[in-house]
Amino acid sequence: MNIYDNPHFFEKYSQMSRSKEGLAGAGEWPTLKELLPVFKNKKVLDLGSGYGWHCIYAADQGASSVIGVERSEKMLEVAKEKSTSPNIKYIHKDLEEVKFPDNSFDVILSSLVFHYIEDYERLIQKLFKMLKPNGHLIFTVEHPVFTAYGSQDWYYDENGEILHFPVDRYFYEGNREAIFLGEKMTKYHRTMTTYIDTLVQNGFNIKRIVEPKPPKNLLEQEGMLDEMRRPMMLIISAIKH
Repeated sequence: MNIYDNPHFFEKYSQMSRSKEGLAGAGEWPTLKELLPVFKNKKVLDLGSGYGWHCIYAADQGASSVIGVERSEKMLEVAKEKSTSPNIKYIHKDLEEVKFPDNSFDVILSSLVFHYIEDYERLIQKLFKMLKPNGHLIFTVEHPVFTAYGSQDWYYDENGEILHFPVDRYFYEGNREAIFLGEKMTKYHRTMTTYIDTLVQNGFNIKRIVEPKPPKNLLEQEGMLDEMRRPMMLIISAIKH
């Protein structure tokens, strides 16, 4: 079973600010929004569409068609309830199985999904083919500093106060076992070089690379100020040439 279809886990996920508040509750959104291309009359693919927030945004911005691909049935149920635009279509499928004809999309989006994919290069090669010439690929992933050691938790002192964040085994790419919302999850660590150079070697031009910081309006939330101590996320914008 997909972990997001586990009722207990899904209930915990549904209580997160990004689940309840949508894009406004996602710390990276102000930065990501500025990196997005114009959606007017564009064909858009969202990989790992979750609750459908990015699909809804693209449709609201005038996209001619938006396809959201999601492997969690529970996520899709919520997304379909929230989406009112006739231009949005959702597909229940694993990302590794996604296949569309060449030159199908003007924009491909993905939020916090690629670090769950074992074969990153194969995925990038597929996305390159599915994009139209001069098409945009924009994705967010957990930062290599955040994924390197594996635990994705701080080091604490005897009083439970944060000391520092562990970074180790950085150049040993591969699977890591992390804890998210109290559950064990397998993620795949790769270096900054791998994320970027794989795109370049497979025909993409890098447009922007950004390590988003928490917006000021969210810094008062519990634990958010600590997010200034190490990068948690990476955003990459690239264009098919």
